[in-house]
Amino acid sequence: MQSVDAERRLQAWLAEATGRSDIALGPVLAGGNSNVTRLIETREGRLVLRHPPVAVISDKAAAGIEREYRVISALKGRAAVPGAVAWCSDPAVIGQPYAVTEWVEGVALTEHLPAGWPDTDETVNALGLTMVEGLGRVHAVDWREVLPADFARPEGFVTRQAERWLKVRAADRVRDLPLLEEIGAWLLANQPAPGRASVIHCDFHLDNCLVAPDRPELKVILDWEMATLGDPLVDLGLCLFFWQRDPGAELGFPFVQGLTNRPGVLPARALAEHWSAVTGFSHAGLDYYIVFAAWRLAAIVEGAWVLQTQGKVDSAYARGLERDVPALLNEAAAILEKGKVR
Repeated sequence: MQSVDAERRLQAWLAEATGRSDIALGPVLAGGNSNVTRLIETREGRLVLRHPPVAVISDKAAAGIEREYRVISALKGRAAVPGAVAWCSDPAVIGQPYAVTEWVEGVALTEHLPAGWPDTDETVNALGLTMVEGLGRVHAVDWREVLPADFARPEGFVTRQAERWLKVRAADRVRDLPLLEEIGAWLLANQPAPGRASVIHCDFHLDNCLVAPDRPELKVILDWEMATLGDPLVDLGLCLFFWQRDPGAELGFPFVQGLTNRPGVLPARALAEHWSAVTGFSHAGLDYYIVFAAWRLAAIVEGAWVLQTQGKVDSAYARGLERDVPALLNEAAAILEKGKVR
């Protein structure tokens, strides 16, 4: 959204759709790599605008925003998600479909605890427990009660993902990544029996959460544009892959959930047990899903490195993938070799 006219159209649409008044656009809250998040000020309180970026590379970006809105609408009152306020599918308003959600007061965490918080293992442990508890609340919702049967295919998610990304990476290969093929083949040959399907976030870790400004308590889980149905261990595997990594090792995306990389915190297994207590689900087979999470992330983001090498994008994030993708694959291989969760 660039023009004054688009802003005026948005103000008029939002006033009619929600009854809000004195509507004014605020600053962009987070850049991200996929969608724009922007503050909206109104007399009745703050809201949040979510829409694809102006220069969209993926034609699926708008579909992701719509998917996010459908999921948070379905989970409202059942899990820690932003409150759904309004959805607009008409690109004539601001040039893109968009969603409006409630504002949540909170802080996003990556590598450091907030100033004034106790810099202790106990603080980080509390964050880990509240994180997996919030995730468990999502997974415990019976998706059949809140979403239509055609929302997504609940069975076969891992197999489809492994086959898809092996095929995509083979088609646009720009460098040798033997571990990508080797681990992908292992994943297809060794998949555990699936458990009950749940709504899954597909990019869940502490960085995609807001916590209370003054205490380690989850307020809301953000960024649901990749949400689908599948084995909930997909989500648990990703956040536990990023839990308590070795800060002295070469890590892919070392900043993600980086504040948990300290030796004295709870082991990942303890967080998995807490998740099981919340959901009533077994976490047997979790080792597989941790490897899957690291491999899938590497396979997906390699696409941005392909665009970088082709001169279609140029950013610090994309340039960093030259190192991050092989590092992720090496981490996955090391976990697979050990055969157990850290």
